[in-house]
Amino acid sequence: MPGTVLLLAASPVGKGRLVDAASVLPVLAAVEPAVLSGAPTASVVELADPLEPQAVLTRLRAAAASPGPLTVFVAGQLQLDRKQRLPHLALARTTAATVRYTALPWHWLREELRLRAEGTTTVVADLRADAESWREVCERPLDAGAHVALYGRVAPPPVRRRVAAPAYMKAVATILRSGHRPPPDQLHEQALMRLAGEEGEESGPGLVLAPHRPIPGHAAAGVVYGQVTVAAGAVPVPDAGLGSVPVPVPVQAPGVPDAASTGTSTSAGTSTSTDTGVAIVAQRAPGGDPHASIAAFVEAGRHGDADTLAARWEQAAVRTHGAASEDALHWSEVRADLAMFAGDPAGSCRGWLTVAATRLAMGQPADAPAVEAA
Repeated sequence: MPGTVLLLAASPVGKGRLVDAASVLPVLAAVEPAVLSGAPTASVVELADPLEPQAVLTRLRAAAASPGPLTVFVAGQLQLDRKQRLPHLALARTTAATVRYTALPWHWLREELRLRAEGTTTVVADLRADAESWREVCERPLDAGAHVALYGRVAPPPVRRRVAAPAYMKAVATILRSGHRPPPDQLHEQALMRLAGEEGEESGPGLVLAPHRPIPGHAAAGVVYGQVTVAAGAVPVPDAGLGSVPVPVPVQAPGVPDAASTGTSTSAGTSTSTDTGVAIVAQRAPGGDPHASIAAFVEAGRHGDADTLAARWEQAAVRTHGAASEDALHWSEVRADLAMFAGDPAGSCRGWLTVAATRLAMGQPADAPAVEAA
C-alpha cells in the first residue's frame, strides 16, 4: 500500500527564532520517497515555515486520512501559550504574545492521529524548546497518541543566544540518504549516536522521545542528556497527568450479545446484526479497546461498520453517564472524525458543531482546549 510522508519544518522569523528548522528540508527532500516512508511508493508533502496553523492542520488531517503507512517529520521550536500553558509548535509569525493564535497546538497533532491503526504511524520530531516550554516538557513529556510511535528529541534553549540547527533531524536525513531505512528504533538510536559525536551540540540531545520500551544499548543505566537524566528507554508511560489517555472501556461492545448467550462466535470477536441486516463483527483488541477495531474498519474502507460500532459505544455512554458526559462526547467526536474519513465533510462539521455546542452549554469556556478542538 502506498505510504504518505509529511515534512513539516517551522520556526518564527526574527529574534524569537531558536532553531533554523527549514534548513533540514533540502536534506530530507533529497531522500527517495520510498525510503522516507518505508513503503514501496509514497507521496510527500512539504511544509516550510508555514504561516497559518489552520493550513498546517488541513495538511495534517489529509495525511492522517490516508490508509497506508504515515510518517511525519517535524522540526521546529516549542512555546507555551500564556493562558493555558499548552505546548505549541511555533510557526513563522509566532511571537511570545501570539502563540495562542499563530502557532500549532501540539494536541492538534495528537487528535488528528488518534484514529490511525496501530503500527501504521510514525512521528519523528526534532524540537527546540524555549525556557518555559522546556520546564513544561520535562515535567510532562510530549506524546503523539496511544497508537503512534514517536521518536526524536526535545532540546533545551541554545546557549549564547544563537540560532541552533536541527541536528537530530539532519542526522536522520543523512542516514536515510544512504538509500536504506532501518527500523525506526534503530534509525533513532543511530541518529542519537551521530548527535553525540557532534562537537557543536553543546547542550546534548536533550529529552529523548521514544516509545515505551528500552532503547538497545541504553537499557542498563540512565543517560544524562543535557539538563535531564533520561532513564533506560526515554519517556515515562503517560498517565492522567501526562497527556491524553484513551477512555477506559469494557471488553464487550455494548448491545452486542456474547457467545454464551447466542451460541455464535468468530475468531475475530463477537458477531451481531444491524437493523439493515448487515453482520458486524465487534473485533476485540488485545486490551479490549474498540478504537483499534474502528481504525481497522476505516483502513478497510468499511466506513459504515466503523460508524455503527462507534454509535453503539456512544449510545452506551449516553445511557450510563448522560449525553453531556465526557465519555459520550468522546464518542461523538470519534463519529465526527469517521464522517470525514468516509468523505462526508458536512456530516463531520455537524458532529463537531454539536459537540462544541454541548460543551459550551455545559459552561465550558470558549477557549477551553476541547471546545477549540471541536
